[in-house]
Amino acid sequence: MNIQTPSMPDILSPPRATMSEREFVVLMGLIQALQALAIDMMLPALGYLSHDLGVTSDNQRQLVVGVFLIGSGLGSLFPGPLADRFGRRRVLLICLGLYVLQSLGCALVSKFSVLVALRFTLGLSAAGLTVLPAAIIRDQFEGDRMARLQSVVGMVFMIVPMLAPSLGQAVLLVASWRWIFGMMVLLSGGVSLWVLLRLPETLSPQFRQAVHAATLLRSLTMVFTHRATSGYVIGMALLMGGVFGYINSTQQLVAEHFGAGKMFPLIFGGMALTMASSNFANARIVMRFGARAVSHCALLAYIVISMMQLALALSGYETLWSFVPLMTLNMCLTGFLGSNFSAISLQPFARNAGAAASGQAFVRMLLASSLGALVGQAFDGTARPLAAMLLFSGLGALGLVLISERGRLFQARVEPATPIA
Repeated sequence: MNIQTPSMPDILSPPRATMSEREFVVLMGLIQALQALAIDMMLPALGYLSHDLGVTSDNQRQLVVGVFLIGSGLGSLFPGPLADRFGRRRVLLICLGLYVLQSLGCALVSKFSVLVALRFTLGLSAAGLTVLPAAIIRDQFEGDRMARLQSVVGMVFMIVPMLAPSLGQAVLLVASWRWIFGMMVLLSGGVSLWVLLRLPETLSPQFRQAVHAATLLRSLTMVFTHRATSGYVIGMALLMGGVFGYINSTQQLVAEHFGAGKMFPLIFGGMALTMASSNFANARIVMRFGARAVSHCALLAYIVISMMQLALALSGYETLWSFVPLMTLNMCLTGFLGSNFSAISLQPFARNAGAAASGQAFVRMLLASSLGALVGQAFDGTARPLAAMLLFSGLGALGLVLISERGRLFQARVEPATPIA
């Protein structure tokens, strides 16, 4: 793939050079990974920052993660329609600039309430970093090839959650938790420069759309009324709710309840590695078997593993080394589900990929972050709330997919392009 743009005189204009598919994949993965970085890099520092800022409740510290995710959900509605009007590149650069400034603000706070507020606004800005790469990829690819590319991007994306807790732990060995936000400033600044110098505009001028409130409303309505995609969008929201519930409570559950201690970053990173591996495997097999067949098999396996997790959690005999393998398997399966569900749900939308991606991301992130926060606040010193959520999300997603597929799984389908406006 070569993406070319016309030359323009100023530095804010799209670059003249072409971008190879390999560079494109890495850049898209790193852009999306900045959101994961803002979550996972903080996990080892939650105890330190809560102590320094006078937080007394153990579950209250989770707000640093929870409000960021909720902000990401709320913010997901707007970047796509704006990018359909003004172009992907310009809106992406604005989101990256806000990410840099708000991360710097988080490093300088003296009150926990101010940190929580800044984390919420950081989530709003970071929403564009997940919505816009999906729209940019849709500009260039479709169908199973789009699913393959999203899997490869997802593999790059998952390297950051694998390394982020260890990077945060390394910062804590030599500096204050505030320097974790300093690292976020440096890393996001580097990605911003890469986008500025190398990423061309991918939205064709004839596809640019005016921004109207009605367009936003239609993009949301389409999420719930387009039968072929609604089950995949809402189903993925439920599955992400389980993942977010794990992220919200993982520091207390794994590091403290199960006694992982300083091994926590390594365990968390190892689980993220399996998700990266599953995206790599998906990229290899999806072109042969199709996004639907692969994701439907993964969803059924996810439900079986979740049943085992809940049974073990209720037994009272769960340990770190029984929890980790099962949770790792479910995270691995989530890697298969995410990229394929996303590709299936975006397939019918070509001219309005930005608005469609925003509407879908808004529903996914807002529902998933709310469910994840509830799971985190329900933490009772065991894995029971998390295990119950995982099984509920798997069964719920299966029911929704069956609605979208009219009761039949494993059927290859080609949806006609559907405009939102």
